[in-house]
Amino acid sequence: MPRSLAATVLRGFSDRARSTLRIMRERGPSQAQFWLLALLIGIGAGFAALGFRLGISALQRAVYGADDVTLASAAGDLPWVWVLVVPMIGGLAVGLILDRFTPDARARAVSDVIEGAALDGGRVEVRAGLASAAASLITLGTGGSAGREGPVVHLAGVVSTLVARRIKASPMTGRELLGCAVAGAVAASFNAPIAGALFAHEVVLRHFALHAFAPIAIAAVAGTVINRLQFGGLTEFTLPLKMDMAFYVELPAFMALGLICALVAAALMRSIFRADSAASWAMSRLGWPRWSRPALAGLCLGLIAIPFPHIIGVGYETTAAALGGQIGLGQAILFATVKAIAVAITLGGRMGGGVFSPALVMGSLTGLAFGIIATGIAPEYSGSVNVYAFAGMGAVGAAVLGAPISTALIVFEMTGDWQTGIAVMTSVSLSSALASRLVKRSFFLTQLERRGIRLSEGPQAWLPHQLRITPVIRPMDQEGAPAPDLVRNLAAAGSSLPLTSTLAEALLEFDRTGAAFLPVIETSDPEAEPQIIGTVRHVDALRELNRALAETAAEEHG
Repeated sequence: MPRSLAATVLRGFSDRARSTLRIMRERGPSQAQFWLLALLIGIGAGFAALGFRLGISALQRAVYGADDVTLASAAGDLPWVWVLVVPMIGGLAVGLILDRFTPDARARAVSDVIEGAALDGGRVEVRAGLASAAASLITLGTGGSAGREGPVVHLAGVVSTLVARRIKASPMTGRELLGCAVAGAVAASFNAPIAGALFAHEVVLRHFALHAFAPIAIAAVAGTVINRLQFGGLTEFTLPLKMDMAFYVELPAFMALGLICALVAAALMRSIFRADSAASWAMSRLGWPRWSRPALAGLCLGLIAIPFPHIIGVGYETTAAALGGQIGLGQAILFATVKAIAVAITLGGRMGGGVFSPALVMGSLTGLAFGIIATGIAPEYSGSVNVYAFAGMGAVGAAVLGAPISTALIVFEMTGDWQTGIAVMTSVSLSSALASRLVKRSFFLTQLERRGIRLSEGPQAWLPHQLRITPVIRPMDQEGAPAPDLVRNLAAAGSSLPLTSTLAEALLEFDRTGAAFLPVIETSDPEAEPQIIGTVRHVDALRELNRALAETAAEEHG
């Protein structure tokens, strides 16, 4: 092709792309354009998840000589000094990164993505998100006892946020793009397309709107393709060939297992929250720099890892051994206890990482221990002990995430075994039901609750705190406005609203005063007299809240 013709063609493509981008910014993407964006975001999130996973494996091989598949065995053969020092050095690096690039020295994860979906129009923090991904990669590569799904989900959120900013997406479009990114990342991380799509709906968006299902499914499939280009169609865990279950006779045992798994999940979550509170209190009292917190956590992990190397990393080797029935009763109980302590230290020490993979480790060990006891009591009515480890893995994971549907499907897709679905669903349903009474529905929603963000109570509880009174302020000179003297008297009596007030604050003031309207004041100079800029009527505030609730309901049920 002549050079001038090639230049003309490229210029035409460039002009067309700019024109399309301008139209999307002005009018929003059409359905076809949105599905194309979903595909591209799924591919981008898939590559982000794949790169994160390969980065962890490369770092583990560099410092321990093995990746997570055989990491515990390899670490057990290393000099104890090496096992002690590596997590501490990793923690120091994590602390310096988070101290430099995040405002609160805290790694971002799934709860921040949920917050972004609910409160920030589907956007997450980009700078802090990239720093968190780097910190979590170092954490998991150098001995931190956590999972990779939390950082991967937030990293995917960064991808969708960049796209949403580029096209100036509306909040609704931004949330759907975020759901696409999460679906692609989870599907790529676990080779689980169905669970990836449902995870985005159930955990992040927290609704199953029909209009969002197709693009999210497209993104999940795209993420799965990225995973399979690297790893093929292999499942995460290879189970024994024989996974027998005595079905109806054995179902009561799986019901009991579900209740026990709920208690284990609640204990794991509470230990993490208490470790975080205790560490925050200690750092405040001692006055130590915040970058030292992950380093101290790494030192503690190194001390634990010397006698218990199974705590290092994501824990797939331990999970696979439990699912294969290769761990005894006493060892399973001990390993689960030590793993819970290590996870609490890792996340309480703010080293980065997720909680889902540790929940799978805890669940498989709990299920195995229960199965050994149950099959020992009634061997003639029992199937394989491995089924209990399988069901326990799903039950603890579902209780921690507060997502019984997507968690059960992740377990199915990670193992490739669909024959024991009744056992898994029995345990998952009961564990989720009980755990939701013990915590605020899930680990992530409880995390947000601890930060003062009460999403678990529904949009009617948190929406008023997000909406400002600005749209409903009426100017003083508007027709039908209250008499200026009456407005000034109310303001002088202390019955007024600052310009920065939210609807929640306004409605509380209306309840307190019983007034039909309130003055809105602005103070530019603390020493100057407040300036009255308008009024807000009680009925207008209620109408604005009703409008926002209606929009939310339309998005969730559309």
